[in-house]
Amino acid sequence: MATIKELREQAAKTLTEARSMLDSISDKATKEQRAEAEQAVDKALAEVSDIEARAERQGKLEAFEKRAAEAAEAEERAARESKRPGVDAAEARQGGDMDYRTAFHAYLRAQGQKGDMDAEARAVLERGFANVELRAQTTANTAGGYTIPTELANILVKSMEMWGPMYSEDVATSLVTTGGGAITMPTVNDTAVTAGAHTEGATLTDDGGKDVTFGEKTLEAYAFDTEWLRVSKELADDSIFAMEQVIGDLLGERLGRIANLQLTTGSGSSAPHGIVTASSQGDVAAATNAVTADEIIDFVHSVDPAYRMGPKVGFMFNDSTLAAIRKLKDGDGNYLWQMGNVQQGVPGTLLGYNYRINQAMAGLSSGVSSKVMLFGDFGKYYVRKVGQPLIGAIQDKDFWPGFGIAGYIRFDGELADTAAVKHLALAAA
Repeated sequence: MATIKELREQAAKTLTEARSMLDSISDKATKEQRAEAEQAVDKALAEVSDIEARAERQGKLEAFEKRAAEAAEAEERAARESKRPGVDAAEARQGGDMDYRTAFHAYLRAQGQKGDMDAEARAVLERGFANVELRAQTTANTAGGYTIPTELANILVKSMEMWGPMYSEDVATSLVTTGGGAITMPTVNDTAVTAGAHTEGATLTDDGGKDVTFGEKTLEAYAFDTEWLRVSKELADDSIFAMEQVIGDLLGERLGRIANLQLTTGSGSSAPHGIVTASSQGDVAAATNAVTADEIIDFVHSVDPAYRMGPKVGFMFNDSTLAAIRKLKDGDGNYLWQMGNVQQGVPGTLLGYNYRINQAMAGLSSGVSSKVMLFGDFGKYYVRKVGQPLIGAIQDKDFWPGFGIAGYIRFDGELADTAAVKHLALAAA
């Protein structure tokens, strides 16, 4: 299997060959020769997209395998240390005090039968709610419900961010609160107001005509859950040290999909106000299933220059829209999309701006009036998060001899200034 470096080198080589093919077309080339060369270039670009997708999958797989290997190595080291004379297994793991993660694993091995656990592990579980971060559903310890180790919560958040850009702090502005009470957020757009010429000795006008107009948006805290995810006894027995990774990824996928969907296209009525829904119209394409290079340029300039600066300014669209954009050229035959540097991990750009892939957005084949592209300052979109996602586990007669594990989050989203982010829509008919 090719390494990520080899895949990136292959992508760079393919793009170089595509550029050479395109540059080799002379002005005297026939229509057929030009069409043949452009087909070859399009084929090369499609190959690069496939290589980039393989590199991304390879990177995720290697990251997962690395975490699993580190966990296995830590357990092996603890096992070796525990065999030394006078060294207890719990001491080998945590310097003499059993940590909550080790106790929780003991609970899994015992399949919820606390009588099969040693006294120290039982004691750690019983005091768990007082001594660790609360990451459980509203289930009492005595009913078999316990908090999940912090490692699993961290895995879950990382997985959520991989399944959509809107929950990531690199895209929107994140506000993390401990409670879920409504937050009133004042808004103002004063970009159209200017000062005026002053005449010496004249009294300043005071008719309220240039008073600042404030508004307000409210951030609520809407709750979403994964429902219970069943964990079999066989998985708990056979894959104990990999299970945190497995469960974290599965719950992260579920929470990540709903969070990204709501923060993208949420209605704003008893739900988050998704960034597509909240954005204002920037431009409308002439076609019902395509956009042109000139339309994208006009779309960028529909956003006030005041909002076209800053670290979070860029485009957002789904992957099929990106595939179409990558084939667009300007009047000189240059591609609008630039590959960046795949070897050094420098992202591609569109008209000099970064872009984000969001699969929750409509594509060019979605139909008339679909909002297929966003552009502007995504830092003006606020994602309110109530603490961190909660995770809880329980074993009762409905799950025995396995377990039930579930995830729960509360969040909201709102665009503070609708002039900051605009959308490009397909033609209405």
